[in-house]
Amino acid sequence: MTALRRIQKELQDITNRPLEGITVEPEADNLLIWKCSVKGSSDSPYKNGTFHFKIELPTSFPFKAPSVTFLTKIYHPGINEEGHICVPILRDEWKPSVTLSTVLAVIQEKVNNPSPDDPFEPEIAALLKNDKSKFLATAKEYTKKHAM
Repeated sequence: MTALRRIQKELQDITNRPLEGITVEPEADNLLIWKCSVKGSSDSPYKNGTFHFKIELPTSFPFKAPSVTFLTKIYHPGINEEGHICVPILRDEWKPSVTLSTVLAVIQEKVNNPSPDDPFEPEIAALLKNDKSKFLATAKEYTKKHAM
């Protein structure tokens, strides 16, 4: 019950102060599952793309981190083929004081600023590090094919 109250409060906060470029819509019959999307920023290789992802909140939220799965394919060193995103705040840096607005902002930042550090996809990270123009071309191609 505590989890649902916290989730309702956080959803209200997100509704009152939406993050630009992010949409959030909880499933009609299950507040623990959110359908979300993030728009690629104009200065990223994901420009004009909309990437859909799902947030699943555990019944023990906020004591356990939510899980995030991207449903739209994205060529990104920090998001693997299965759609899992590599961000410390969803792993070992999770604390009950972390808000879902913060989680969404971190996801948006990660998507729009691919980094070869702490990768989920080492080959993509190596390409970003060693042949950035090829990485950018591939990321733009994936965006055009899967996110537009």
